[in-house]
Amino acid sequence: MSDAPGKSAKAANGGGPVEKRSPYRVLARKYRPSTFEDLIGQDAMVKTLSNAFEGGRIAQAYMLSGVRGVGKTTTARILARALNYEPQQGGGGPTLHMAEMGKHCEAIIESRHIDVIEMDAASHTGIDDVREILDGVRYSPSIARYKVYIIDEVHMLSDKAFNAFLKTLEEPPPHVKFIFATTEIRKVPVTVLSRCQRFDLRRVDGDVIARHLAQICSKENVKADAEALGIIARAAEGSVRDALSLLDQAIAHGESRVKADEVRGLLGLADRARVIDLFEALMKGEIESALREFRDQYDSGADPSTIVADLADFTHLLTRFKLVPDSSSNASLVEAERVRGREMAEKLSIRVLSRAWQMLSKGMLDVRAAEKSAQAAEMLLVRLAYAADLPTPDEALKMLQDGSQAGSGAPSTSPRSPGGGARMMLAAEGGSRGAAAQAVSVSAPKAAAQAGPRLATLEDVVALAAAKRDLKIRHAVENFVRLVRLEEGRLEISLAGGGPKTLVGDLSAKLSEWTGRRWLVVLSAESGGATLVESALRKHDAMVRDVRHDPLVEAVLARFPGAEIVRVKQNDLPETEQNYSEIEPPPNLGDEDRED
Repeated sequence: MSDAPGKSAKAANGGGPVEKRSPYRVLARKYRPSTFEDLIGQDAMVKTLSNAFEGGRIAQAYMLSGVRGVGKTTTARILARALNYEPQQGGGGPTLHMAEMGKHCEAIIESRHIDVIEMDAASHTGIDDVREILDGVRYSPSIARYKVYIIDEVHMLSDKAFNAFLKTLEEPPPHVKFIFATTEIRKVPVTVLSRCQRFDLRRVDGDVIARHLAQICSKENVKADAEALGIIARAAEGSVRDALSLLDQAIAHGESRVKADEVRGLLGLADRARVIDLFEALMKGEIESALREFRDQYDSGADPSTIVADLADFTHLLTRFKLVPDSSSNASLVEAERVRGREMAEKLSIRVLSRAWQMLSKGMLDVRAAEKSAQAAEMLLVRLAYAADLPTPDEALKMLQDGSQAGSGAPSTSPRSPGGGARMMLAAEGGSRGAAAQAVSVSAPKAAAQAGPRLATLEDVVALAAAKRDLKIRHAVENFVRLVRLEEGRLEISLAGGGPKTLVGDLSAKLSEWTGRRWLVVLSAESGGATLVESALRKHDAMVRDVRHDPLVEAVLARFPGAEIVRVKQNDLPETEQNYSEIEPPPNLGDEDRED
């Protein structure tokens, strides 16, 4: 029969009394910082405050902003303690260097000091709550140096409540200090922000959190794998409080031993090494292996959207390795990420990584919204595997122009596709907005002679110049070229007055470059047809005449004497039939370039 609660019991061997256990305190509370030296990851703010205190430039109001769990409320209490710091022997003044607990420190840290008033604006949003504060501002502090008001989630205050604060914030009594905290700084009126000294508490880096967790585990006599702490630090996303809460769960889950596998199971994450295996298979185009690895992770309990998010995270990591090599030393990374990540970053181009990131980012939303998320994720992996090492259209054309695919040194462009390397798919991506991809299938090695765009009309030439973003050539063709004859590899033209002298040679060179085939542009003695601009103007004039006879238009013109039909636009016309008269002249097309 057990002893009554609160009484000591004799040990089974007849020894002394069993000590009464103190109530358990969660790690987030037990290791909450009490001095600025204890704060981690906020060195810039601490330095600024230290200089201000030492110079006697103490502001009347402070605004602390940052994501949840980054330490806003804790910082506010430490700041209130610094403002009212008074050693046990008396004397002193406001300081950030609090070597020992002062007269008011313990009460302030435990939120029970009479002169440090804390208010949660999320539950006290009205003007009446603010008036209560403003009424108390008139009275001097009871025992401390300053009366400090800490208002958390200040962005939740109503507009009237904010307005009531303004005058007091502008000219507060010398014995009052305000400390505001918010996670939504953009919702705080500018009139309030301008009256406060603002500090943006940054997310704490993953390697800093990982080292902090290791120190806490040492103090708690808990054995923890470095990889496990890195996983927790990354999952916390810069929030120290979240990291400590996760560590608490991991310790309880692992019976005082924190292991990487158990942490992954607790968080529903896949093994980082297996994520890398999956990513590597996708980049190699080994779709069968990739789908098998995905299904194994899914059967082990990993969520499909989490797997996709991990792939996106690893893609971002490789991009950072490629652009910022020092980032591979981050303590929150596992060994597999450092070693294999650096190797893969060297082999993959920014183009491939950017394309993978776009597909994963968009696909992540589709997977989360899908009724069968595993199927949606598998289809995303299929798309990613087949697009991973495809060249861009420009690169593919260059490869074909060089005579063969293998000669360019590019990776294989057919990931385990049926029929081996006899055919190649040239994928023209639709951009980040997910436009439908276009594909052209050409046979190798005869593709070099048929890869470029086909030109059958003068409009095709203009469209090609527009696609190549050559405004000068496009404008010249539209305004000055009269078509005489056009056949494959040969263009006969005459020039309208004012055409540039070098147009024939420039156009021949550009068409040969753009199509990958030799083009001959000839200046003919024949007059040729109308220019594209002239044709467009004639068509527009005809449309104006037709529209003028429309009964509705006639009624409008009759109702408004003097009104004119300025322009008629037909919305369903293709771009090549637009009104060319509206196109601006190209740069560097001066009089010296024109025909007399």
